[in-house]
Amino acid sequence: MKYTWKKTSSVMLASVMLAGALSACGSGGSGQTGETNTGSGADKDKPYAGKEIRFVMAVHPWLDTIKTMLPEFEQKTGIKVKIDSFSQEQTSNKLAVELAAKTSSLDVMFIRPLDETKLFSKNGWVEPLDPFVTNDAGYDVKDFIQSSLDSSTYDGKLIAIPITTEREVLYYRKDLLEKNNIAVPKTMDELMKAAEKLHDPKNGMYGFAARGKKVVAVTQFSGFLYSFGGKFHDGDKATLNTPEAMAAFKYYGDMLSKYGPPGAINMHWTEAAAAFAQGKVALFTDADAIYLNVADPTKSTVSDKVGYAMFPAGPAGARPYNVSSGALAVSKFSKNKEAAAEFVKWATSKETVLKTQSAGNPGARQSVWSNPESTKSYPADLVKVINESSKIGVGVDRPQVIGVAEARDIISAPMSAAIEGKDFTAAAEKAQKDFQALIDKEKASQ
Repeated sequence: MKYTWKKTSSVMLASVMLAGALSACGSGGSGQTGETNTGSGADKDKPYAGKEIRFVMAVHPWLDTIKTMLPEFEQKTGIKVKIDSFSQEQTSNKLAVELAAKTSSLDVMFIRPLDETKLFSKNGWVEPLDPFVTNDAGYDVKDFIQSSLDSSTYDGKLIAIPITTEREVLYYRKDLLEKNNIAVPKTMDELMKAAEKLHDPKNGMYGFAARGKKVVAVTQFSGFLYSFGGKFHDGDKATLNTPEAMAAFKYYGDMLSKYGPPGAINMHWTEAAAAFAQGKVALFTDADAIYLNVADPTKSTVSDKVGYAMFPAGPAGARPYNVSSGALAVSKFSKNKEAAAEFVKWATSKETVLKTQSAGNPGARQSVWSNPESTKSYPADLVKVINESSKIGVGVDRPQVIGVAEARDIISAPMSAAIEGKDFTAAAEKAQKDFQALIDKEKASQ
């Protein structure tokens, strides 16, 4: 069923009840008591005609596509959308300032679920979206990949709708594996054996590449950690020194210290991808979202030789991250919550996601990924990997704490030691202690 602009009676009833509850509680920010159900327009199919909402988002290719489609939304709903766009850092800072001040002029906002879901929820900055989408059959919230919704859910409440996604995959040189009679690695053991066999530094070929740079490598390490049966933390308990976590640190460190390019410890995804694209690396793990860096002939000397495969399985199976890297939320202090939610629903509807994904923005709807029209510009084997990863992926790729940056810095220590080929045991024990202290500090402040 297509997304319809005229709401069903059940959704209207839920929206009316929500608006009434918000009014009774006096929420709305800056003295506002919430919006009424109708705008200035009298058209029953445009209940919010005359409303204007303000949308704050970081500069992003998805936004570029949505801007071209806005006239359609405004014409159909009568809602005027004002967009304020800044760099990611500026956007995050601006949102924090306005939300802390309970500004009522902020309606829709772009958030980074993996960094901000807990922070925004704990601070009471976001309006739960469940009442707007749960019972709307036309919107079909169950069509979203579950792990992407998990990234935007806190304490059982959906606080944002994902608009962009990414998964951890294995990139490999098809020609090199064929030449050396090596099957595409399906397990961690097979990945290491393939990297060892293909590693030939004297001739400028390295077996494996991945992020090694402090902090930024944590997200890519997560797939290895999960696949070895480990976690960053189990609820309020840090788990960085468990046997599973220690095995993951050792494996990731061995892969980069023994088979990685020179300077692997300082590689971000840009350097790792570039090394693969320049024909210097045989196997490479990272996000599928960066595939054009190795598949685009203008960027890659091996574009016609790149293969894509599922993330290899460890002792706990294949557990790659499958996350939402960006999502849309409604401010708790907006005076136009229902009109804002209408925009979010349109921007994440099946029809809109088909268009944004076809323009190169990986979305979160399974039906769209199953539609050949949305993936005709993607490599066929990558699409297959994406669809399979969506069934098994983990919805987080970093610690779920408020101080995400600090936590990533702590976890980087044993990872870096392992990559440098050093004894990482002491570093892991210190990281365990420091991370637990961070968790306890946050818990005490709540």
